[in-house]
Amino acid sequence: MSIIIGIDPGSRITGYGIISKIGNKLNYIISGCIYANMNDLSSRLKVIYFGIYDIISKYTPDRFAIERVFMAKNVDSALKLGQARGAAIVAAVSHNLPVFEYAARQVKQTVTGMGNAEKKQVKYMVCNLLKISTNLKADAADALAIAITHCHITEHI
Repeated sequence: MSIIIGIDPGSRITGYGIISKIGNKLNYIISGCIYANMNDLSSRLKVIYFGIYDIISKYTPDRFAIERVFMAKNVDSALKLGQARGAAIVAAVSHNLPVFEYAARQVKQTVTGMGNAEKKQVKYMVCNLLKISTNLKADAADALAIAITHCHITEHI
């Protein structure tokens, strides 16, 4: 059995989702969002780091999958996203977890069959694949999609 945590990083909202894989079966464990709404970036990064650190401590996943940075139109936003990713990755490596990165397009393609799928399509497929309620936050659904992608990709390696 493998336990995988997926992370959808954001400087204000970071989604997380944890699933287990037993054979070919995926099982939902938990998902949610870490909210970092304070004004200064350093405080937000601290909230992200400790939020993910605590989740990893509690659920002890053995794999960490995170969305790769994409080139945004707004350079400042891309830099903040990169720093949020860094805080999340440091939380993972502090627990000696291997880190796997996936592009947003690859995640959408894996989960929905379309690399340009909309968030609501990703959410629908995640809920369908994991047989869970559709009242997930979009960021949590994206994090679960990243974890699902990891399971699918590593199955074929």
